Amino acid sequence: MDFYLYDTEGTPRPLRSFRGRALVLFFGFTHCPDVCPTTLARAAQVKRKLGADAAKVQFAFATLDPQRDKPNVLRTYVRAFDPDFIGLTGSEGDIRVAAGNLKVSYAKVPMGPTYTIDHSTRSFLFDRDGQLRVGLAHAQTVDSVVHDIRQVL
Repeated sequence: MDFYLYDTEGTPRPLRSFRGRALVLFFGFTHCPDVCPTTLARAAQVKRKLGADAAKVQFAFATLDPQRDKPNVLRTYVRAFDPDFIGLTGSEGDIRVAAGNLKVSYAKVPMGPTYTIDHSTRSFLFDRDGQLRVGLAHAQTVDSVVHDIRQVL
């Protein structure tokens, strides 16, 4: 499995570009009122709790809303949680393929003049060889996520 997205600097970031480090990947959108900010806040706590092991892990947030989550918006959003977090984006087709490969479900839902996006809440933990190892539940504790990451390292 692979995906082909871009970071907020426009650099291609296929899954294989993360090899050598574990990857924690979450799909969401910057206008999300609850799941996305709590997931990223928890990821920042996990990173701090990993201590020196954090250098072996990359945390990435892939947008499901490239229409509103332009690279500068996405960069500002993820870095508000941790300066080392990266945002990933692409065309709607690129995102659909990446999300589909991981069975991420999402749908645009109209809300008056705007919209929201309903989406699944699982994060994905890949090992240093780019193999999907664990699906991390939104309800998992920081300690449980740290344990799962250390098992993969």
